[in-house]
Amino acid sequence: MDTNAFRRQVWRFYKMHGRHDLPWRKTHDLYRILVSEVMLQQTQVDRVIPFYKSFIKQFPTARRLATAPLREVLTSWQGLGYNRRAKMLHEAAKIIVKVGVPKDVEALEQLPGVGPYTARAVAVFAYNQDAVVIETNIRTAIIHHFSANKSGQSLALAKVSDEDIEKVLLRVLPKGLPASRQGRSREWYSALMDYGAHLKQQGISHNARTKAYAKQSRFAGSLREARGAILRALARGPRKRATLENLLGVPRRFQVQKALTALLAEGLICSYRGTFTLGA
Repeated sequence: MDTNAFRRQVWRFYKMHGRHDLPWRKTHDLYRILVSEVMLQQTQVDRVIPFYKSFIKQFPTARRLATAPLREVLTSWQGLGYNRRAKMLHEAAKIIVKVGVPKDVEALEQLPGVGPYTARAVAVFAYNQDAVVIETNIRTAIIHHFSANKSGQSLALAKVSDEDIEKVLLRVLPKGLPASRQGRSREWYSALMDYGAHLKQQGISHNARTKAYAKQSRFAGSLREARGAILRALARGPRKRATLENLLGVPRRFQVQKALTALLAEGLICSYRGTFTLGA
């Protein structure tokens, strides 16, 4: 597909149907953008919105989060899942307060829990930097509209690498306007994500055909479920080991024991004389 035609199509959709009211799109504050991007890791947008609003109300600044006890942070996070994200975000806030606000992708990647995607997304949405951002909706949009890679294979049929997608993104990214030096990355990636999400709602999804695709494991009966059950119980107050080990019934006692060991090692929970609490 022609680059200019693709841009026009994405911009047209965004103008008419874009998710302009997403709360994290109403700020350029790095801390708040970071909170949103960490929450959006492996979690759907609609599910994140109420948690984001509540979290920002309770922890409006990096300093407020950094000075809060971990147990308070974990309690606020309950229901969102992947609780290690909350601990990592708590640690990242402490670094931001101590060292200062990261100014580029490289500095962002030094924060706990911030990988290449999250660092680039934060740089784009907080600073409007011309970084390459690749996630599930963007993959869908690019593969759907750009039908051939350098070897002539159909991207819709081949196993596509993120390197292939990155080359297309570099080509289609609207650069800053020379006269005003105002970049367009922030608006462009918002538009591209929304357009890709729209395609997926229409039943168009190519993510299973990408090399980066990994099917999420089943939650029911998993160690993740056991971890979540323990943390939910402790968010309501301290619990004895025997109580926690029987949370999911006798058949899953060994799994809960394994989850307890892992949570203790990660610092998400504490134990004193057989009584467990959320991390200090």
